[in-house]
Amino acid sequence: MSEPIGEKTEMQINLKWFIQILVVTALAVWGYFGITERINFLEHEQEIASINANLNSEFRVRWPRGELGSLPDDAEQNMRLDMIEKILDKLEGNVNTLKEDLYQTKYDMKNGHSK
Repeated sequence: MSEPIGEKTEMQINLKWFIQILVVTALAVWGYFGITERINFLEHEQEIASINANLNSEFRVRWPRGELGSLPDDAEQNMRLDMIEKILDKLEGNVNTLKEDLYQTKYDMKNGHSK
């Protein structure tokens, strides 16, 4: 007849089996936490990549529109281009005036008028 299990119940196990059970348990725990850590790392990397892709897309669209500002070099370049446009407009006006004077002089010379 078997004895009931209580505080004084003794259990015997082979030391070799006990060490094997401990090693297998330790390896299982180590493997579980290693896999869990790797999954968490990969999820975090994927989230960072997604955030960077969204920010890059936003930058790619908004920078050419001028919604994110401009570099100081761009501002200086734009200022110089504006100045060149003003100079060209002024030169164009002078050329038109010279053309009008030339046509008037040719007309006067052709018709015998003198100034």
